[in-house]
Amino acid sequence: PNRVIFSGIQPTGIPHLGNYLGAIKHWVKLQNKPGDIYYSIVDLHSLTIPKSRTFMRTSILDITACLLACEINPERAVLYQQSCVPEHTLLSWVIGCLVPVNRLKHLPQWKGRIPSFSLSLWFRSHKHGGGHIGRYTYPLLQTADILLYKATHVPAGDDQAVHLILTNEFAKSFNRTHGHFFPQTQIISDPTFARIRDLRNPTVKMSKSSQSENGRIEITDYDDAIRGKIKRAITDCTSAVTYDPDNRPGVSNLVQIHCGLSDITPTEACNTAQNMDTGAYKTLVANVVIDHLSPIRERYFELRQDENRLKEILKYGNQRAAKVAKENFNAVRDLLGIQ
Repeated sequence: PNRVIFSGIQPTGIPHLGNYLGAIKHWVKLQNKPGDIYYSIVDLHSLTIPKSRTFMRTSILDITACLLACEINPERAVLYQQSCVPEHTLLSWVIGCLVPVNRLKHLPQWKGRIPSFSLSLWFRSHKHGGGHIGRYTYPLLQTADILLYKATHVPAGDDQAVHLILTNEFAKSFNRTHGHFFPQTQIISDPTFARIRDLRNPTVKMSKSSQSENGRIEITDYDDAIRGKIKRAITDCTSAVTYDPDNRPGVSNLVQIHCGLSDITPTEACNTAQNMDTGAYKTLVANVVIDHLSPIRERYFELRQDENRLKEILKYGNQRAAKVAKENFNAVRDLLGIQ
């Protein structure tokens, strides 16, 4: 059967180095392999945290330019905006009508947040603030995102496997009732999927919401900013460069960055740095990051100046995605008897 790959990224600001090494770099590699590829700017998911109209419109174009600058090919992959394909939300409603509430309560985003004794009491306790239902039902939209294109593979690290369980459970349940339609979806796992840590707090992942801007490197950062952030990265009092994530998370994070951008193993990185202290190694890593990100940054700023071109690329992707989504959802409607 034809391999269909789906993945999505939220338009919540300029991607950082963790986003690039953990996802975007692998998206680019997947373009050279057989199969249909759908890369979605999942703007509906980003609404779970309210943002201004200006921020959303700007961020959608920002992330489009970033992906193109990183060499996502809109001819090879279908690059599109989620909200422009209404079948995402239509299928999400169908899934929500068939997935029991008790099943949702076992998902990570529900555990510890909703009392097990009564869902209605939880709703009443949140009526004066917080608890927006979209934050808890977005796994249904995630499932719809994947199944709408009958995706067979999703690129992700092993830590994301739990998010595919609901997708495959629903697919099996639907198929049992209505006949085989949805495939089982597998993770495309790669040992080089990087989990880059915060430079100022290497016990947590690098994040756009980090308290310190020095904790993350954005792919549009200028060279001096990159050097400064890596120079200030938290390490420890041992000068040797070794890879030991549990006991030396700060130095190991630098090694992971070096490996991810140079396509080498931690052993090879440490061999390269065997005669260096951590200060000299930071200079090496900074140069590696600058060499890799500088061309991306320059392409980004060039692309970002032409908003009409970015909108045309998204329009082209939206049309390609909508054609497949409409066809598949119409088949679902027919199976449900609402065609």
